[in-house]
Amino acid sequence: MELWGGEHGVFVPIRAAELTAAQVRAAGTPWGDYRRSSRGLYVPRHVEATPAQRVAEAGALLARHTSITGWAALAWQEAHWFDGLEGDGVTPVPVDVSMSRRRIRPQPLISICEERWSPAEVVVVDGLAVASAVRATCFVMRYAPHLRAAVRALCMACFNDHVSLDEVAEWVALHPSYTGIEQCRLALPLGDENAWSPAEVDFLLDWTELVGRRPLTNRPLFDLSGRHLGTPDLVDPVTGVLGEYDSELHLAGARRAKDLAREGIFRDHGLHPVTMVTAERRDRAAFHQRVHSAYAAAGRQPAAERRWTLQPPAWWVPTWTVEQRRALTARERALWLAHRAG
Repeated sequence: MELWGGEHGVFVPIRAAELTAAQVRAAGTPWGDYRRSSRGLYVPRHVEATPAQRVAEAGALLARHTSITGWAALAWQEAHWFDGLEGDGVTPVPVDVSMSRRRIRPQPLISICEERWSPAEVVVVDGLAVASAVRATCFVMRYAPHLRAAVRALCMACFNDHVSLDEVAEWVALHPSYTGIEQCRLALPLGDENAWSPAEVDFLLDWTELVGRRPLTNRPLFDLSGRHLGTPDLVDPVTGVLGEYDSELHLAGARRAKDLAREGIFRDHGLHPVTMVTAERRDRAAFHQRVHSAYAAAGRQPAAERRWTLQPPAWWVPTWTVEQRRALTARERALWLAHRAG
């Protein structure tokens, strides 16, 4: 039952005729311990509807000249942040299937897109035909409900190095008349290759709108002797004002104590950290005031009190662009990107 011998841990749907009488009788229901995944196809009831499983169930429907695209193609290629859920984090969205003309009947599991595409943009991963990462990313961006969602998709596709900003820009330039392409164009200058979560993307966009200047994301800071001070979510390289976004996970026990200690280290070296908590996403007035106060304090600070630098020591390996991360060996990735593994 396992799909194509890959590592996705999914099950291939089977037809009703393939179910044995024992399997049908097992749960005393018409299809026993199986559930219907799509018209005429079934999987065991115990199989969790993970993103990969949902893609596999849609993949069982594919005909010639069809492929999986959008979020599902990225999820199948192990892009971490593409889970196929609505903004509420609960409601699943359909798997996007691309075809040049109608070859599959519509059904709730899938969303059919009939637009032109090239076979050169389809790759086979664990036996399943999926759109290339660049095309799939642009698909998500083009059909995103609003610009900010398109920027999130772009940044999160960069997170696991599936695409770079330059690769997306090239695809957009080569497909000027596609539906939603203008949203891609608008999202590109707002994209970032080193954001580590969708919440960080929103934080970056909020900060840029508030301050009028774009900060750096997840850039390591050092003291003047080359010791690593920490890697804040955002840093204004001109003023040393830092932005940190703390979710509920940061507010308890040892994690909170560690965050406070790091904040003290930053302040001791002439930096100006400002923290936003989850509740302030709804009412940002207090956070905005702290940001303005931090910039005012940075403006009054004598240059001699600046005891930090963005220049890494010679032994430090930079990883803030897709190109830099792709150049790492497997051993270097395990060492330098371990903090991103979760």
